[in-house]
Amino acid sequence: MATPLTASRLLKALRDEGLVVHEVRSWRTHNRNAKGPWGPMHGVMIHHTATEGTDSSVDLCYDGRSDLPGPLCHGVIDKKGEVHLVGNGRANHAGLGDRDVLRAVINEDAELPKDNDADTDGNRHFYGFECINSGDGKDPWPEEQRIAIEKVSAAICRAHRWSERSVIGHKEWQPGKVDPRGIVMGDLRGLIKKRLAKAAEGAPDADGSEQVPPKPQHPPYEPFPGRDFFRSGARSPVITAMGERLVAEGCGHYKDGPGPEWTEADRTSYAAWQRKLGFRGKDADGVPGRVSWERLRVPNS
Repeated sequence: MATPLTASRLLKALRDEGLVVHEVRSWRTHNRNAKGPWGPMHGVMIHHTATEGTDSSVDLCYDGRSDLPGPLCHGVIDKKGEVHLVGNGRANHAGLGDRDVLRAVINEDAELPKDNDADTDGNRHFYGFECINSGDGKDPWPEEQRIAIEKVSAAICRAHRWSERSVIGHKEWQPGKVDPRGIVMGDLRGLIKKRLAKAAEGAPDADGSEQVPPKPQHPPYEPFPGRDFFRSGARSPVITAMGERLVAEGCGHYKDGPGPEWTEADRTSYAAWQRKLGFRGKDADGVPGRVSWERLRVPNS
């Protein structure tokens, strides 16, 4: 369950990725938080504006429309690949979408289910970025803009230690949506994955030289091995370490203590941990997901 980035952390993350970022008016305090909760955060959603022109598009996304108040996203990515920040907090961009898609994003599943329902508040859980494009299928996507979409997505994923699977399109979330039209989301996620495998580029200094980003420091915790790792008969020291952490958290349901083989006792214990974090129903099925795993902080075996 990721805490939303502060305005300063968001700005730094984007600039550290090598992006040109413009701060629009009072974007740091511009939000719809009075209308509903903001967070925990689970992903990044990409849209197209269905407009033309940078200034008018940015103003629209900041101010909103008569039927939909702004901000309509958190940032606007223009044709030059520059980012205009227009909001920080809850924004009117995602609307209601499919809870099964949200669950898949939280778990960072390899495949997203079909967005059949509109039953879950996406404005609460997703950062939203509008890309200036008419959305008619003919308006081109300049290379600079495509790269900026990659960088924006990678910047936020780095900040939350998410993978590329935490990035989705509006068309994958809400039935009937087509944006971002002309962007194949699977291909985009593949490019984001490659970008995340390298260090962030760093923002250019005033003299044009590149800043060398600090080497990332990672805590000594086991990375999430994926849900498929936890299957009947699986054996690993990681499972033992997980069980020991569950016991320490008061969620252990073992007769003889945790061991290296995945058993029903592990599933029962992990389900207790998921419920402790506030998950319910299918989200507390006893099989680790990325969010609950990172909260457990299993030490390296």
